[in-house]
Amino acid sequence: MKKKFLYTALFALTLTACSEQELIEQPSTPTGGTEVQLPVDVTSGELLIKFDPAMTEILDRSHAVATRSGGAMTRSGIPSTDEVLDILGAYHFERIFPVDASNEERTRAAGLHLWYRVKFDENTDVKEAARRISQLGEISKVQANSRIQRAYKKQSYRTYISESALEQKVATRGVAAKSAFSDPGLAYQWHYINSGDNEFDNQTALQNGSRVGCDVGCAEAWTKCTGDPSIIVAILDEGVMNTHPDLKGNIWINEGEELYAGKDNDGNGYKDDKYGYNFVSNSAVISWQDINDTGHGTHVAGTIGAMNGNGKGVCGIAGGNGTPDSGVKIMSCQVFAGNYGVTLDGEARAIKYAADNGAVILQCSWGYNSSLASLVEGYTPGPGSEEEWSDLYPLEKESLDYFINNAGSPNGVIDGGLAIFAAGNEYAAKPGFPGAYSKCIPVGALAADFTPASYTNYGKEVVLSAPGGDTEYYNPVGQDDPERWENGIYSGSILSTWIQDGQPVYGFMDGTSMACPHVSGVAALGLSYAVKQRRHFKASEFIKLLKESVKPLDSWYGGGQIKSYYRNHFSHGASATKIELSRYAGKMGAGLVDAGMLLNNIEGSGSDMLVPNVYVAEAATSTVNLAYYFVNGENLTYTCTSGDAAIAIVKVEGTLMKVSGVKTGATRITVKVSNGMEQTITVTVRKKANDNGWM
Repeated sequence: MKKKFLYTALFALTLTACSEQELIEQPSTPTGGTEVQLPVDVTSGELLIKFDPAMTEILDRSHAVATRSGGAMTRSGIPSTDEVLDILGAYHFERIFPVDASNEERTRAAGLHLWYRVKFDENTDVKEAARRISQLGEISKVQANSRIQRAYKKQSYRTYISESALEQKVATRGVAAKSAFSDPGLAYQWHYINSGDNEFDNQTALQNGSRVGCDVGCAEAWTKCTGDPSIIVAILDEGVMNTHPDLKGNIWINEGEELYAGKDNDGNGYKDDKYGYNFVSNSAVISWQDINDTGHGTHVAGTIGAMNGNGKGVCGIAGGNGTPDSGVKIMSCQVFAGNYGVTLDGEARAIKYAADNGAVILQCSWGYNSSLASLVEGYTPGPGSEEEWSDLYPLEKESLDYFINNAGSPNGVIDGGLAIFAAGNEYAAKPGFPGAYSKCIPVGALAADFTPASYTNYGKEVVLSAPGGDTEYYNPVGQDDPERWENGIYSGSILSTWIQDGQPVYGFMDGTSMACPHVSGVAALGLSYAVKQRRHFKASEFIKLLKESVKPLDSWYGGGQIKSYYRNHFSHGASATKIELSRYAGKMGAGLVDAGMLLNNIEGSGSDMLVPNVYVAEAATSTVNLAYYFVNGENLTYTCTSGDAAIAIVKVEGTLMKVSGVKTGATRITVKVSNGMEQTITVTVRKKANDNGWM
């Protein structure tokens, strides 16, 4: 959202009591520990701690004891740790990430099973508590917990319009975008297809306008691909309105779950999570109707996946072609609800949930303020380096690493995940963390003429840029557009799905929060086309391709060019702010991301999709849809042969390969395709197994 749409950490505390739990003998460990770095505003009551891997067996046994008894854990089962917990008055001790059998093996490989949350007496100084715990040899990391809070003003600029009013406005104006889609709002989504002739051009004395081609290249891209339902984008934001008529067909659904059933049918550790999960309330109910909700998550979601070609509202970059299940899927991982933000351990769970439930893109229009943000203007600067950030927020870093390393599949379209963040809106020469982390993709914002948006953070850490709108650049000084879009729109902001008083509408917002989902949408569209082309990429390869698929920006910033805008719109008599564009050269990333170019570059890049190896239990059957791995696979025929029918047998039904385990062992299956291709896979049969081999 415009201006300060980044979050600051305010730490939440809880009253405490203490109880006891069975102790289990521990192996000897060295004492030690280093000084714990805590944010200046941390208060007492709660810490997040990570144990040394040598403690795994003891922790597992303590967890099993608590599970069997049906009660909550209060102690670790490690005498030296529990002695300190007694001193602190600890009353609550729990593993941060719930056990999910399907993903437990990689959870342990990443060390995330070793993270626990402990709550203790609020009268204990948190720094002293952290010092005591960090001195234990069995503890490897200590972090304060926090609740992330919105840092933007809720009355900040936004303009909304109903579906019927949008249709009437388009009909009256007689405008249309150059696209096959009939969605009325597309004519005002210059950020997809920019003609260089827009209503907001030259509306002030500054005569700021738009330029043709300053868009993300949807016109060309949509001739090749409009999305694919196998690509899932996780929206970490306010709850996404899953009943919005322009979104509901592209909402991710966890088919094994039902709301309000009170059951974890798929065993992923979360009950009833049919449409994602609300990590603020720790429930499966995605919310968007609180008076303090802003509709931000729904706006972001529409840029990525609003339904195309349905004759309603607006378009999404990867929203499909108007036929059912043709667009990418939107998973809501809610981290804001009303006045409340998620705790850092809840944020970490949201990130891991996304990876473990099929998302390959993490859409994050939030973060800490830039370290170069101005205190004078009311910003609280955030971490200034990757080292400082990882020392303050190690759990956040580890959960992001988990997503980046474990999302996707070695046999899918992408191996690894894309963590895409807004660069921030503090006018600062460095993006904020976590987006500034070298493994993430921070996104800067542009106005409609290739110039950097007035508010955008920039710097060498920025990876890509995209349209974000720029009210200060296009509106007269001291003037915002009306709350209802009736008599013109001058801001050059981003049009998408939105919510007004709990009802579905459409609206304009601006900010790096709006630029970020453009990159997520283009990435999702690119991966959708890779599915169609049966191409496979490592995450690092795909990021490289994204950076190569851009419209250059530095050529717009030379020759002494000056950008003039009315910063903050405080006074009708204010003078324009003038800034030399040369300061942005080389600091807005590789360029303006271009979907058409990305799809062209995907052709012939990456590697062929490979049929996955199969793990199957004795007397069980595993099914693989071979059509997913070969171009035009739905129309091909397949012949499969087992190397040892005494271990595993195989049969083909249409495009489905069904492998049945006979006895423990391993063999190979040869897959021959009617187009002349051939692949060989390994089948491993065990007494008990699931698809990833975890026993």
